[in-house]
Amino acid sequence: MSATRRTWILGGLPLVLMGVLAALVIGTGVLDFIRGSAPPVEDLTFQRVSLTPGRITADVVNGGRDPVTVAQVMVDDAFWSFTVTPSPTINRLGRATIEIPYPWVEDESHEIVLLTSTGVTFAHEIAVARETPVVSAKFFGVFALIGLYVGVIPVAIGLLWFPFLRRLERRWIHSALALTAGLLIFLGADAIHEALEAGEQLAGAYQGTLVVIVGFLGALLLLHTVAGTRVQGGGASGRRAVAWMIAFGIGLHNLGEGLAIGAAYALGEAALGAFLIVGFMLHNSTEGLGIVAPIAHDRPRLRMLAGLGLLAGAPTILGAWIGGLAYSPMLAVLFLSIGAGAIAQVVMVLYRVVARELETGEPLWTPLTAGGLVAGLVVMYGTGLLVA
Repeated sequence: MSATRRTWILGGLPLVLMGVLAALVIGTGVLDFIRGSAPPVEDLTFQRVSLTPGRITADVVNGGRDPVTVAQVMVDDAFWSFTVTPSPTINRLGRATIEIPYPWVEDESHEIVLLTSTGVTFAHEIAVARETPVVSAKFFGVFALIGLYVGVIPVAIGLLWFPFLRRLERRWIHSALALTAGLLIFLGADAIHEALEAGEQLAGAYQGTLVVIVGFLGALLLLHTVAGTRVQGGGASGRRAVAWMIAFGIGLHNLGEGLAIGAAYALGEAALGAFLIVGFMLHNSTEGLGIVAPIAHDRPRLRMLAGLGLLAGAPTILGAWIGGLAYSPMLAVLFLSIGAGAIAQVVMVLYRVVARELETGEPLWTPLTAGGLVAGLVVMYGTGLLVA
């Protein structure tokens, strides 16, 4: 037996023994004895509710330790007939689709209550009833237009700061980079907050908070491994790599933002009027400034600037499509936490870029850099008030 094979056998032996032990515990009925006559722990989570003419469709997940049987369904305090696919009894981590023939009224609120065989109830409120969009050319066109308004156009407008930044002195460029860091810190904190909120909608067994941590650290470490060497090289290529990383991190954030917009629009929970669109444009236009700040004294081609803008803004369209078609809290948690991790890596890179460009003995934190960081936070907070 070769040394390599022996090493893998020794590494897999503990896993095999743990599997045997788990099988013995389950097969001998030890868990049933410990549980005794304790009542079942039931936990149903609504993953998506769709509305079609005269029908409500609810997708639910069993996140508890015991099977759950849906016995009755109430809509607006009245019992209604229903069908459950594949079965009224939903096993642990199982999924089911509940079809309810109900004459819902557009733009009004409705409440769905599921009553299990043990008498436990699980409720879901439809704040504003609106027919769920179906896949069509119009669907893709409308959501692409929303993504353009919210993501692509604002980022493109922000890229127009490039000629202004080219005329600034080095110390002001450092202030612009600090402002970029402030913008990104705000976006990262906002992404983590939204990811934790989406995690609360997950079934308990999925442990939403841990999904956020894994997504955040996974994206942070992956980007550090893949892009870290190019950034550390310095020079024009290093600055270009930083610009691409910033655009990538913002793009992941906008992907999660588009996902939330698409889901809210599809479920009738947000009125995406002109004021809201204008608010998003002001909020996201500052992202373009952050993208071009690292390459302000370089001469990037127009093709590169267009690529940076698309990388940062176009994911909003993709997110809106996914949100409108197949939104799920798990997707929202993953996209938002991965975006936050990518943004954290970019902030670390920006710190190293400014520190590397400083002359020996020159302080990193000056009134300009500190003021730029605070200004970035204040700008994002102020424009965020328009879309709150």
